[in-house]
Amino acid sequence: MKKLYRSSNRILAGVCGGIAEYLNVDPTLIRVAYVMLSMFTVAFPGLLLYIILMILMPNYDKQDT
Repeated sequence: MKKLYRSSNRILAGVCGGIAEYLNVDPTLIRVAYVMLSMFTVAFPGLLLYIILMILMPNYDKQDT
């Protein structure tokens, strides 16, 4: 079973990199999609969601796998 972790491939906190690793896609695609979604939709609270995910997603380096 795959688990969602923050990635060591990080720009800020590794949230987008972790999502990209979970979905097996390029992290740049997730980052661009996230920025586009945050900028062009009023209903998507991008910064708030990122902070929440940063707190909730465990860091991969600290896990025993």
